[in-house]
Amino acid sequence: MRALTLHLKILITVLVCIGVFSIAYQIFVLKIPITENEKGNYWTIDAKIDFFVRGSKPVKVQFFIPSAQNGYIRYIKSTDSIIAKDYGSSIEDDGLGNQLLTLSSRRESGLQTLYYRLALTQRDSLNTTLQTKGSIWRESIPLTEQQQVAAKTLIDGIRQKSLDTSTFITATIKAVSDTKNDNVSLLLDNNDSIVNKVNVIDLLLSQAHIPIQRVHTLRLIQGINQKPELWIRSYIESTVAKNNVADKKDTNATSSTGKWVYFNPETGKVGLPNDRIIWWVGDNDLLTVDNGSQARVTFSIGNSELLAKGIISQMAAEKEASSFLTYSLYSLPIQVQETYMVMIMIPIGVLVILIWRNIVGLQTLGTFTPVLIALAFRETGLGFGICLFSIIVALGLSVRSYLEHLKLQMLPRLSVVLTFVVILIAAISLFSHKLGLEQGLSVTLFPMVILTMTIERLSITWEERGGATAFKVGIGTLCAASLAYLIMKVPTIVYFVFTFPGILLILVGFMLAMGRYRGYRLTELVRFKALLKEG
Repeated sequence: MRALTLHLKILITVLVCIGVFSIAYQIFVLKIPITENEKGNYWTIDAKIDFFVRGSKPVKVQFFIPSAQNGYIRYIKSTDSIIAKDYGSSIEDDGLGNQLLTLSSRRESGLQTLYYRLALTQRDSLNTTLQTKGSIWRESIPLTEQQQVAAKTLIDGIRQKSLDTSTFITATIKAVSDTKNDNVSLLLDNNDSIVNKVNVIDLLLSQAHIPIQRVHTLRLIQGINQKPELWIRSYIESTVAKNNVADKKDTNATSSTGKWVYFNPETGKVGLPNDRIIWWVGDNDLLTVDNGSQARVTFSIGNSELLAKGIISQMAAEKEASSFLTYSLYSLPIQVQETYMVMIMIPIGVLVILIWRNIVGLQTLGTFTPVLIALAFRETGLGFGICLFSIIVALGLSVRSYLEHLKLQMLPRLSVVLTFVVILIAAISLFSHKLGLEQGLSVTLFPMVILTMTIERLSITWEERGGATAFKVGIGTLCAASLAYLIMKVPTIVYFVFTFPGILLILVGFMLAMGRYRGYRLTELVRFKALLKEG
């Protein structure tokens, strides 16, 4: 027994030391913030590429990725930024200032899923002028006779409202936005999509020999399924020595004092907002797949508190930092991170139940049942979830009591109760939807098997120990689940556990220590309070 005690103490000490060391290393060496107060300094963008290959064929995927010189964002490359098993990869310049990622495989079949990750940090000054130069003159786009008349009428009006190239472009965008204008309607040809509007803007500006480029951007806002947003830009001289760009007939003419000016093609607003990143420039498609069908790209953007401070500036230089990032939970795809943020809080809930039972001394229906109920409360909300749980369990107990009179064996009885729970959940969801109570739809997230076993165990407790004891156990289970839910929802705790998973080893050490606890519970001190006074 003494050897077992020593072994347990050594095991607890080792686990706690490892957990404390890992947390201290992250905080003091890697400079990872303890809290999530600082946000917005570090972004991760996951581009998920899905496509289907029929049969077994060679596959070539070409995908535009941001250039290193986009003027707004400085991004950090990582050797693990591409997740594509059995695919070779290369990055090259496409000649238009874009970078083109090429992924190739000799033989693939079925559904293919590839990932590209980008880590971003904002510059101190987001208004850095691009170093690349652009043309300041272009040839006109050929037009039909009707289009020429419509375009000339529109351009004449635009010239009256503009002073220089920038204002000319803004006036053109506003003119095209007026879809009630007959000339605009003719050029749009009953298609007022943003892509077609940009085409008409390009057509009109070409008649004034003003070149523009299509710019596809992403907004730095946390979320998934974001679509690239189309903007336009033009290389404009910073001096006003020449306002009439139509006189410049050199198509390769450039200005050493010019700069790129960005325009919103819907409103005409000048200047790309600070929360935009340029993904690619030009008319080409974002993704092309040879021998693949149903190709699509899904963008997921996350704001990671993990690297909110000095770790960003040191990431490229410190091997420890990049190595840690490679093996941290933050290296997972953003969609998977959301799942693990819930899963990694389960030990916290189990710890709450452990303290509730072994130290406080209140009874529950097992250890994991309250935790699973607490997870269901994350979707239903606490108050509504308690009501739903109480209704389902109460009605289930009624059915269970009725089945007891039929003298059924346990397995058929459980099957009937489970089926009744499913029917009851469906009925509550339908009834709630008809009443406009959308919270009722989330009742389907309750673990049906857990509800069935809860009903069964409560019924057995009622038969063996009486209704009062069963009621106390049910209330204890609900209270423990509610407390676990409230703690598991605290953002500070979620962030700390997800960022510093070493805390779980410390929790394991505490749980092992609690396994040998033989002292009084708090409820027992209340029960035996009279005996203590007599003593």
